[in-house]
Amino acid sequence: MSDLSRMNFPPALQATIDRTRSHGIGDLLWRSARRAPDKTALVWRDLRQSYAELDETVNRAANAMASHGVARGQRVTLLSHNNHAFVVLAFAAARLGAILVPVNFMLKAAEVAYVVEHSGATALIAEDALLEVAQQALALGPNAVRLKAAIVDGDGRAPLGWHDVADWMRHPDTRRPEADIGDDEPLQLLYTSGTESRPKGAALSSRNFVAQYVSCIVDGEMSGDDIEIHALPLFHCAQMHCFLGPGLYLGATNVILPGADPATMMAAIEAERATKLFCPPTVWIGLLRHPDFASRDLSSLRKGYYGASIMPMEVVRELSERLPQMRLFNFYGQTEMSPVATVLKPEDQLRKLGSAGRACINVETRVVDDEDRPVPPGTVGEIVHRGPHVMLGYWNDPERTAEAFRNGWFHSGDLGVIDEEGYLSVVDRKKDMIKTGGENVASREVEEVIYRHPAVAEASVVGLPHPQWIEAVTAAVVCRPGQSVTADELLAHCREHLAGFKLPKRIVFVDELPKNASGKILKRELRKRLQPPAA
Repeated sequence: MSDLSRMNFPPALQATIDRTRSHGIGDLLWRSARRAPDKTALVWRDLRQSYAELDETVNRAANAMASHGVARGQRVTLLSHNNHAFVVLAFAAARLGAILVPVNFMLKAAEVAYVVEHSGATALIAEDALLEVAQQALALGPNAVRLKAAIVDGDGRAPLGWHDVADWMRHPDTRRPEADIGDDEPLQLLYTSGTESRPKGAALSSRNFVAQYVSCIVDGEMSGDDIEIHALPLFHCAQMHCFLGPGLYLGATNVILPGADPATMMAAIEAERATKLFCPPTVWIGLLRHPDFASRDLSSLRKGYYGASIMPMEVVRELSERLPQMRLFNFYGQTEMSPVATVLKPEDQLRKLGSAGRACINVETRVVDDEDRPVPPGTVGEIVHRGPHVMLGYWNDPERTAEAFRNGWFHSGDLGVIDEEGYLSVVDRKKDMIKTGGENVASREVEEVIYRHPAVAEASVVGLPHPQWIEAVTAAVVCRPGQSVTADELLAHCREHLAGFKLPKRIVFVDELPKNASGKILKRELRKRLQPPAA
């Protein structure tokens, strides 16, 4: 903290003042529990915890972790699917000032080992279903892990050498831990998805998250009356920090599901009379295509959210038609933005079809050229942001941090265009722009056209090396169940809407597209799969 922020009080008095003014993530749940102690905070399977009960469980877990040496600034890796313990541990770590490192449960042992090692974690907590991966990762050492704990499902017990998280949540000390945690010191390390390169650890603080929660609440029109379904992975910043965090901040009811299975999600919406749901585009498409969609009572849904990747415009239209009572929001951003940067509101969904909306209340967004100069409306450039959402930097990576913060703005790596009304449209990732025959082709533009064909369920477009074109526009397509289309028919469809140089040089039909746990299409993996075999 800057000396200018201090009043030259004695250190003990200043520490008391700082504690009195605390506004960290751990404080938010505490305050909700004071406001609405008896309201249902969390639903997990047959467990229903009130805010007072959840808050007490968090205190028990935090005090147990502290008894095992977990302290302010120490990194704690958490490898788990969605469950009750995940929520408890996330807030327990925050109350201690420990830095939580949620790990993608789809990673292989070597990838987990990289995150553990790179973060300098001293503790590893793993769900029992992922213990084998966790143990393999630890065996790859060297690492600094001294504390190991397991989240055990059912009546089982943690293996030898591993503490049982269930015991932590029964710890006798229910007092709220007192930790002097600065609002802008690291509280979580969120590793980027690594869809294009080695994951980077975005360091984020309570100041980041609280500012971002306020933006989500205001621009996403959230309230304490919401009944929310959380089906996407909690290790991912979108589900955790756009929805669960704001939900607990507001005192909403939060229904945790183990995963994004469409049938399970629809059953939960119906049973809980859920009012709010977030899905990436691929999951919304899965819901729409499920045979039970028309027969399930989804009339309680009032607010729907999408993000993580670009939503095809045809899917926006279909959602508006099939769930007319649901107000639809587009959240655009990335991990480094905590993660939301812009929001497209319901009234603009069809008027600004395909747009990512305008900068949210706590963010400033512009589009710049290669020299970081603002470009006029209608001109494509790189999307950059600034404001309290922006991360502290990349963990142990000053070079990539300096590049990302060039000239006082965070550089997203996305290409976009802002119109005269200030609405942003994302054109493509810089690295997804296809350079074919001397012309630039935005993969998203081609994808949007392919999606318009009635037989297409999903599509992804990439550039592949080509001796003549340098890069060849290549489309991977998943057909709707019971429907089919030939490559020639799809090419004819594209020819009606696209210039010749933008047409796919090759169309490949696949059963499914490679995705990460958050539903984002992995274009790096897709390129590998579509690469023609060597002659």
